[in-house]
Amino acid sequence: MNIRRTLKKGFTLVEILIVVVILGILAAVVIPQFTSASESAKGSSLVSQLQTIRSQLELAQIQHNGAYPAVADIDDWACLTSKTDAGAYTTVADGDFGPYLQQAPVNSFSGGSTVAADNTEDWVYHAATGTILPVLTAAQATTAFGDGSTVVAVADMATDPGTHVLAPE
Repeated sequence: MNIRRTLKKGFTLVEILIVVVILGILAAVVIPQFTSASESAKGSSLVSQLQTIRSQLELAQIQHNGAYPAVADIDDWACLTSKTDAGAYTTVADGDFGPYLQQAPVNSFSGGSTVAADNTEDWVYHAATGTILPVLTAAQATTAFGDGSTVVAVADMATDPGTHVLAPE
């Protein structure tokens, strides 16, 4: 008599469960690292943009007889993204200076590029000193600049305590 014996090859339920548990543990360890990487990249992008904007503002100030652009001039970034006259920040097609930036910089945390003299927009600009700062929450500032961030006082800080203007020390 011929008895066929069939061999079943495969994994047992216990083996599959062990693999699934190990993959779950690995995912629990790795996924949080990727979520913080996105915030860290935003912070790095913001720091890089600040360095570029500040250096280009210094160049513009030197080329425009020591004067920084007024808040009204920098509001739409046209005075830094277009050619300007030698004596003023008037944008003209055949200007002597600029453009200083290729495009309006975007605050990577807020997603906007608007500028104001207070913390009501994406960037705060002080024309007298040529200082430009991003408008960030305290948590965003810690992500962008680390724990060494400094709060800069602006006029309406008391009316909007959840939003802060911060810069690295």
